[in-house]
Amino acid sequence: MNLMRYWAIIITITMLLSGCTTSDDERSTSQSQPPRTNQGSNNNTQQINPPIRDIASERRVAKAALEREIHELWRKFPGKTGIAVRRIDGDWTIGKRLNDLFPQQSVSKIWVAMTILDQVDRRKLSLTDPVRITKNDLAVFHQPIRTEVIRDGEVTESIRSLMERSIIKSDNTANDSLLRTVGGPDAVRRFISNRRLGRIRFGPGERLLQSSIAGIEWRQEYSEGRKFYTARANLPREQRKQALDKYLADPVDGATPNALVNALDRLSKHDLLSVASSRLLLNLMTRVTSGPRRLKAGVPAGWQFLHKTGTGQDLPPVSTGYNDIGIMTAPDGTRYAVAVLLADTTASVPERMRLMQSVARAVARNHR
Repeated sequence: MNLMRYWAIIITITMLLSGCTTSDDERSTSQSQPPRTNQGSNNNTQQINPPIRDIASERRVAKAALEREIHELWRKFPGKTGIAVRRIDGDWTIGKRLNDLFPQQSVSKIWVAMTILDQVDRRKLSLTDPVRITKNDLAVFHQPIRTEVIRDGEVTESIRSLMERSIIKSDNTANDSLLRTVGGPDAVRRFISNRRLGRIRFGPGERLLQSSIAGIEWRQEYSEGRKFYTARANLPREQRKQALDKYLADPVDGATPNALVNALDRLSKHDLLSVASSRLLLNLMTRVTSGPRRLKAGVPAGWQFLHKTGTGQDLPPVSTGYNDIGIMTAPDGTRYAVAVLLADTTASVPERMRLMQSVARAVARNHR
């Protein structure tokens, strides 16, 4: 019995010693192994995040660059020049002679169209209303509709059709007929005032405006053939010069570059007319055929553009009222209202066009 107890004690001690040794070996092995590492990582490189662009700062720099370019273009160009650029979807306007009055000439057709569309919005007129035009309604200078009136004795067209002729083709008789339909110059002036468009004047209509600039009294016979040109050419040069200088000093149809780009801004935001009327006028301005080598020729591919031109009378070597205003839309949708107005200049037509193209290119180049 004592022997059996002896062997039981020996076996128990042996098992206990064996268990302790195994446990110590396992701990030793665990402690001696190096820590596990992620085999997919590279301990010699660090993840570098791309720098965060400061868009606001980039735009400030670009705006300053645009201001410098505009200044240089303006400084080098002969004559009284006004330039305005407004970022419609931003908060700034830059330019030269921003608050000086410049002759608008056919740019003012926009205000006639707006006044018409305002009355359409208020159901006083309809785009389908007919307007009758006779020989007694013919104007002066560019008026393609005159051929039809002379041929047929009279024509009747809808308000919408006359608006297309006035804006797209810059037809003076079409515009004067719309002006008569809407209530005359005072109706347009009330619209401008009521909409608080700022320093934008509206003249007496094409016939009275152009004859006063030339220094002659209007007669309806001047609408026939080249009778207006003949009557103007027969005036003493000094008389013409006095009349032209008076007009340039205080243009009855004057507007400031700042007011013009602000008006384009508000038109684009449907702030002056209903959405439908705003879109109609903006669409007509995309189809303008006059001045294809002015601002439009400087607008890069991929951009959209709409505009309205104006061209005044010449008394060599001076040309007056050579204008273009419009809206440039970048591929990302950002819009810029642009106005270039030449009150008087001795620069050639190609030089005037190059100035306008250079302004458009500068806007696009500095877009951020």
